[in-house]
Amino acid sequence: MSTKQIQGKLWSIAPNYWSTLFEPFFIPMYKKALEQVYLDESSLLLDAGCGAGLFCRMAVSTGAQVMGVDAATGLLEIARKRNPNIGFLEEDLESLPFAAGNFDVVTGFNSFQYAGNFSNALSEARRVAKDGGRIVLGIWDKPELSEATNVLKAIGTLLPPPPPGTPGPFALSEEGKIESLAEATGLRVIYKTSAACPFLYYSLEDAVKSFMGTGPAAAAMNYVNESAVKQTISAAMQDYHLTEDMYHLQNSFLLFVIEK
Repeated sequence: MSTKQIQGKLWSIAPNYWSTLFEPFFIPMYKKALEQVYLDESSLLLDAGCGAGLFCRMAVSTGAQVMGVDAATGLLEIARKRNPNIGFLEEDLESLPFAAGNFDVVTGFNSFQYAGNFSNALSEARRVAKDGGRIVLGIWDKPELSEATNVLKAIGTLLPPPPPGTPGPFALSEEGKIESLAEATGLRVIYKTSAACPFLYYSLEDAVKSFMGTGPAAAAMNYVNESAVKQTISAAMQDYHLTEDMYHLQNSFLLFVIEK
């Protein structure tokens, strides 16, 4: 089974949990991205790994023309409902169905680290971008800078050890990783910043559902039952209990603007 098929299936297990209880926490990163690319009515943007289409919705509000691709049919169903006037395709980041030099901007938020081959995915983004176009990547910062890491690690204890190079949330978070990949692909990083994306839940139930919407949680259910995954997430969340039913996790993401 290809990486596209594996990841597409995992991220389609609980798409509503992802779209309502996890993805909205990325809005600070999405806003920073929009501040850097200056979209208008003449811009054509591709969101590569568009998920449930929240960033696409924000990009359309600038007047830009937007398209989205993702491997997860469940997330694409939500993206289409949110954005009935945008074209969405079920596609692989390593084989985009577009002509070369087609887009002013190609974005990828929490998507490229799940490609089977990061370099191939970045090369495809480069191919479909116009000369002088921008590629915007948003990824988790180093694991120790995000408290959600500990919840994801707890879920990881339910899985067998992954082979080296296996796609995952922090696969591109190593210092200098994106820069070296960009240079090797004939691209240049022109902007880098961090974005604080705190997660705030008003019930333990919502916190558990949020993480149940992730690929790692879906993967864990291939080895243990759903109840065991929920119990693991619940236990990991106790360190982030504030008061009453409030749970807070501070997280850091990295945003790169890369020029072709």
